[in-house]
Amino acid sequence: MLEDTKPTEFDILVRLSGFSHGTDVWLGNARDLIVSGTATVGQAIGCRDDIMIYLISRGMDEKRAFKIMEAVRKGKGLPEGADGEMSALGVPDWYIESCRKIKYLFPKAHAVAYVMMAYRIAWFKVHRPLAFYAAYFSIRAKAFDATVMCRGMEAVKERMRAIKAKDKDAPAVEQDMLVTLEVCYEFYLRGFSFETVDLYRSDAVRFRMDEEKGTLLPPFVSIPGLGETAALSLAEQRRGKTFVSVEELVNACPKVSKTHVEQLRAVGALGNLPDTSQLSLF
Repeated sequence: MLEDTKPTEFDILVRLSGFSHGTDVWLGNARDLIVSGTATVGQAIGCRDDIMIYLISRGMDEKRAFKIMEAVRKGKGLPEGADGEMSALGVPDWYIESCRKIKYLFPKAHAVAYVMMAYRIAWFKVHRPLAFYAAYFSIRAKAFDATVMCRGMEAVKERMRAIKAKDKDAPAVEQDMLVTLEVCYEFYLRGFSFETVDLYRSDAVRFRMDEEKGTLLPPFVSIPGLGETAALSLAEQRRGKTFVSVEELVNACPKVSKTHVEQLRAVGALGNLPDTSQLSLF
């Protein structure tokens, strides 16, 4: 759709939102008109409001224009006699035929809300990229795996190739991971990097950013198998403390199991923390 329309204005993005959320609005309808040169993107019907506003601009009675819009947007086609009235006002045949094909039309206010949100997100991705990735990985990313994704671009590329090689046989969790891997790859290409998960600095669930260094610090939940409950327990119990051993850590955080400890150690989150608090005098 973007390739066919090449949008350069906000209004066109709103129309594209209408095209994509309507039924029988784009394929076999607006797309054919635009690609063939019969109509421009700005002339094609994208949202329900377009019909009423256009008909009123041609001189149609406001109430009649509203009724035609309502019939078309519900997929009922044109009311009796509407095609003749539209032709008399100079409405082109392609526009009338387009109305007949439509089964459902999206409201413009809804389309505008979608595009405004998308525009805000796009602004951050361009102008505040690290903030964008911190929010994306914290909120939207599925199956983030610190053991793979924090090891650099080549490790990410290798895992992407492995999943793509499985094609449709890849399990759902790996398909979700592939999308996140692609965003990680983009993240690395833009010159950013991940820090190692840190027992004292990592958040439980959110990625923390360091704009000076261009890095993101992954949260505890980015470690496979370490769920939100254990992550929140770690973040809560470490406050004002410096653990002298893994033993003390486990005693302070009952929701953190031996398996969790091994996972923390595997990603380097425990640093040189010894296993026990016992001191050797000799």
